[in-house]
Amino acid sequence: MSRLATLFFIGITLASTVTAQNKKRVAVFNFDYATVHSGVASIFGLDVDVGKGIADLLVDELVKSGVYSVIERKSLDKILAEQNFSNSDRADPASAAKIGRLLGVDAIIIGSITQFGRDDKSTDVGGGAVSRLGGRFGIGGVSKKEAKATVGIAARVVNTETGEILASATGKGESTRSGTSLLGSGGGSGSAAGGGYDMTSKNFAATILGEAVNQAVRSVAKELDQDAARLPSRKIQVEGLIADVSQGTVILNVGGKAGVKAGDHLQVRRSTREVKDPATGKVLRRIEDKIGEIVITEVDEGSAVGTYTGATPAKVGDRVVSQP
Repeated sequence: MSRLATLFFIGITLASTVTAQNKKRVAVFNFDYATVHSGVASIFGLDVDVGKGIADLLVDELVKSGVYSVIERKSLDKILAEQNFSNSDRADPASAAKIGRLLGVDAIIIGSITQFGRDDKSTDVGGGAVSRLGGRFGIGGVSKKEAKATVGIAARVVNTETGEILASATGKGESTRSGTSLLGSGGGSGSAAGGGYDMTSKNFAATILGEAVNQAVRSVAKELDQDAARLPSRKIQVEGLIADVSQGTVILNVGGKAGVKAGDHLQVRRSTREVKDPATGKVLRRIEDKIGEIVITEVDEGSAVGTYTGATPAKVGDRVVSQP
């Protein structure tokens, strides 16, 4: 490789690294769908968590655009389970801020589904579960009058430090096609048993309802991307102590509440001497040496677990701080 090509490659790599570091970290909550709950049950024949489906689709759109760094769903679900997060908390900024601090993200995206169904409110939509494998999306009891599918969603970006609403976005989707069944056009296999309907599937996207849903989600994602610059940058300075050491694994006395997150690289420092005021005996300064580094692997609200590396073994009481 020529010197010019090498420099070009290094430049591109550095630019990509800087861009990744500058991305705001966000997590997306399942959307609240209490307003449209009865309509959802009529459409699918049973209760389907369309709020989770909307959130999954929004995550896909945000990851695709690359403006944000979106936290993995399993990390969010783990924290939500530990905090006994309920469906009623989905649209609550205070709850969102608390979870966001534990995750170490810059912001949480919460939202509500404001419309989900037909544009003809007088049309009678009957029950009937989505058919199982090999079936077609059939909804019984639908009148013969054709109607379009319409979906409305609203999203808000919450500051994890203050619970303040930093930005909002709304999206409206309407199918280009009409039909007597919201799920009848597009067909295919699938099951809504147990509320586990996959709204990210190609089969759902091919229906007139899926068309409206995806249009609304894309609209919201576009607005959120444009608002990314409004999110404040969070520079977390972690400071804590090693509470336990066992064969290279350490436990810290600080966790998500203090801004620690999985993947963090923290310094381990040990005090070598203290400088005291000769008049009062008050400690003026502690002289420390860096003895190693910890990579965080697991975090809860008040503690964190990590892997230690260093020439000098770590011990209980050693100080842990953010990398300079």
